[in-house]
Amino acid sequence: MIYRQPPEWALHDWVWIGFPSHADLWLDDLDAAREETIAFARAVDADGRGERVVLVAADKLAGRDALAMAGPNVDVEVARFGDVWLRDTGPIILTGPEGSGAPAQARDFGFNGWGGKYELPGDDTIGHRLAQAARFATRRCEWVLEGGAIDVDGTGLAVTTEQCLLNPNRNAFLSRNDMEARLAEDLGIDRVLWLGNGLLNDHTDGHVDNLARFVAPGVLAVPEPTADDPNEAVYRDAAARGRAFGLEVVGLPSPGKVEREGEIVPASYMNFYIGNATVVVPAYGAPNDAAAVAAVAALFPGRTTVGLRADHILTGGGSFHCMSQQVPPHDTDRA
Repeated sequence: MIYRQPPEWALHDWVWIGFPSHADLWLDDLDAAREETIAFARAVDADGRGERVVLVAADKLAGRDALAMAGPNVDVEVARFGDVWLRDTGPIILTGPEGSGAPAQARDFGFNGWGGKYELPGDDTIGHRLAQAARFATRRCEWVLEGGAIDVDGTGLAVTTEQCLLNPNRNAFLSRNDMEARLAEDLGIDRVLWLGNGLLNDHTDGHVDNLARFVAPGVLAVPEPTADDPNEAVYRDAAARGRAFGLEVVGLPSPGKVEREGEIVPASYMNFYIGNATVVVPAYGAPNDAAAVAAVAALFPGRTTVGLRADHILTGGGSFHCMSQQVPPHDTDRA
């Protein structure tokens, strides 16, 4: 039986969202990042019409803060972690073939702080602990993979970047063929679209969820560069590779050059989250914010699409997709 990660637009039981917990990491941005996180959680919950939201806080004090801010429809779970990026550190939940009745399973991958850059206590074990607390049958995969490094369309196809997945700071012992074999064995992926580099100054070494996202089977969304875009060549190369692979490529607006304190930051509208009822797009006060929300909304007509500011979350290195990990429906007798 082949288990696969469902596409993000498939039904979710709930979503884990990391709650900014450590003042020494977030500094002056802590309170504002928490407010942006709560706004994200409420949008996904959609007044109880969306999906259950579980905010994951790193300690009891942060858990109390999350509970006070969240409102009645949002749950809080305390589980020690280094930082909020559960897309990368949390478990990846797979389902069996439709109609098989097989319970969902978790895959727990190795994590080394994005190639040794940010190794924080708890991040290498939070995936296993969340999966066990939710009572998933869990398989440990003895190689490094962050969830934001891949995106899937549910048919066995994944997209990733060479910059990240073939980076020697993750799995120096694996060739491209080895990597494809591991993806097939552990995630049921039988085809891989390899893009080149990710965004400029992305500390993840080019996570694909900032660059290109599946929005339907065989349909890949890629940003269209602005006149001053620092990632123009990256976007054009990604679109060309997608078309050469035989995919339909749709263009979405890019925020262009976004700077914070004189440094270009990897701001991207592609870091949207597809919930049951709501698609949440990060906004940065850039000229294309409204156009990006409208373009994403056209791709998901059955859902409400909203743009929410993510400036303070971005100071931590990611956005809404990076801090979340969805959970598909599974055997409720086990949950």
